[in-house]
Amino acid sequence: MTISLAKGQRIDLTKTNPGLTKAIIGLGWDTNRYSGGYDFDLDASAFLVDANNVCTQDLDFIFYNNLQDPSGAVVHTGDNRTGEGDGDDEQIVIDFSKVPSTTHKVAITVTIHDADQRSQNFGQVSNAFVRVVNADNNEEVLRYDLGEDFSIETAVVICELYRHGSEWKFNAIGSGFSGGLGALCRNYGLSV
Repeated sequence: MTISLAKGQRIDLTKTNPGLTKAIIGLGWDTNRYSGGYDFDLDASAFLVDANNVCTQDLDFIFYNNLQDPSGAVVHTGDNRTGEGDGDDEQIVIDFSKVPSTTHKVAITVTIHDADQRSQNFGQVSNAFVRVVNADNNEEVLRYDLGEDFSIETAVVICELYRHGSEWKFNAIGSGFSGGLGALCRNYGLSV
């Protein structure tokens, strides 16, 4: 049974779903109110951060040009450049059993590619969601629908999956950033 979350809610992920070791993080969206002559290319990313909330190396930033972290725990399945169709537009797979002990949190984000040059922002995006699916049985565990809270933002921290003792929890963040991917990278301690 899927649990629907609201912004700011947290939930036990592995404790309430015994046996969940590998999760598919599916992200989807639609575009609206936009006819600027460019495709609307949203990109999902993951930041593996330590106890200080920063990436310890560039390879801890998983995105369309770095599809997997060195441990193989977090894998981006590829770039969807249009977001057309139903269902997940992009996916990130997390194997909790492989996440390095130095990683305390995996932040899942979405940015708009070339947003400034294309005059695009998250005010033109609708029906954005993240869902967690058990990779072993393909059952949706939880879903967080973002709502329409954004206007000028070009990047959003969608959610965080974080350690709590030996378990993993999910936090529905929904926090927007101006400045796109560069702002997110700086937020997590990476040079741009």
